[in-house]
Amino acid sequence: MDIPRIFTVTESGHRIHNPFTPEKFATLGAALRLERGTSVLDLGSGSGEMLCTWARDHGITGTGVDMSPLFTEQAKRRAEELGVADQVTFIHGDAAGYVSDEKVGVAACVGATWIGGGVAGTVELLARSLAFGGIILIGEPYWRRMPPTEEVAKGCLARSVSDFLGLPELLASFGRLGYDVVEMVLADQEGWDRYEAAKWLTMRRWLEANADDDFAQEVRARLTSEPERYAAYTREYLGWGVFALMAR
Repeated sequence: MDIPRIFTVTESGHRIHNPFTPEKFATLGAALRLERGTSVLDLGSGSGEMLCTWARDHGITGTGVDMSPLFTEQAKRRAEELGVADQVTFIHGDAAGYVSDEKVGVAACVGATWIGGGVAGTVELLARSLAFGGIILIGEPYWRRMPPTEEVAKGCLARSVSDFLGLPELLASFGRLGYDVVEMVLADQEGWDRYEAAKWLTMRRWLEANADDDFAQEVRARLTSEPERYAAYTREYLGWGVFALMAR
């Protein structure tokens, strides 16, 4: 079980696999007023930065589930590095359909809502692990500027303009699911740059070390095209944020 190889190559040097910076995760943890001992479930936990830093800074306990064996091992090493390996557990597995044995205070899916077939299905999945009065966290893109054409949307790596909503529409959609939006923290362009531009050096270094790999042609094509595509499309049109929800 693993994610597509292109992500393993391009994001192997990332601690955070979305447009958040460490400062944004710190802001989010403070905004949620996390209490020591709060249990957190993170589906699609990547390299574990959110759980590990919150365990260090707020004393939470947590479980992360991710399909990538590389990212899961990185998460375990990060927990050891920060001295919180006794507070957080990382599982290499399929987060789709994962339900915690014990109810948690925070159930999160920060940037992987495909596990539930979209936002609505992911909220429903997370709710199955949530204690009464708990908080659901959803990380999701939205249109910062509405693409004028379908081609522009595809340049942002969406299949269609309809893949994402504008921010007001996204917030309204949570209400239609029966939830109050009680907090949000939005990525900024600096965060986007750190997420996207950091991939380029990783790809270049990988190519230098793996010139004879059968995958090198695909990585080379990606490195050649990505800076211009990102600057023209994603950076201009796409936003991203984490939204905190509580059932009405």
